[in-house]
Amino acid sequence: MIRRSAPQDYKRLLALYEGARTFMKAHGNPTQWGDFSPTKARILEDIACGGYVAEEDGVVYGAFFLMPGPDPTYLRIEEGEWLNDEPYCVIHRICSDGKPGRGVLKQAVSFALTMTANIRIDTHQDNRVMREALTKLGFRYCGIISLPNGTTRRAYQYCADSAGKGGHA
Repeated sequence: MIRRSAPQDYKRLLALYEGARTFMKAHGNPTQWGDFSPTKARILEDIACGGYVAEEDGVVYGAFFLMPGPDPTYLRIEEGEWLNDEPYCVIHRICSDGKPGRGVLKQAVSFALTMTANIRIDTHQDNRVMREALTKLGFRYCGIISLPNGTTRRAYQYCADSAGKGGHA
């Protein structure tokens, strides 16, 4: 089940993101979230305005932030282009407890598709696990975006309405 995150989820979200940072480091991606991202303040902001959790039997096992576009960091893309300029949602800060078969990314995409036919997401060059998962779900690589701190991310888009341009979640 996907639901809005709530203040009582805060401690669980801290643990999930800590686990995600450890997983990233163990799989060759030590810098995307480093030691402190997302920050405690960012997690509280997400709870207040757009955070979601995946839950089963009262246990939160995943989280993500979903926001309607436009996302300012996606206004400029290099070495490629977006598949279209239609309205979209963005998935940020997705994580899970790491247990096999959870499918938090697939659940987040399915949930976002109830709001829009276009989803955008980005990830670090070193996040091979996420890049492979996005491709498997039918996301298309579109180019490079830059974050406000100057670091770059690989940008992807999923288009449910365009045969051959996106897949099916």
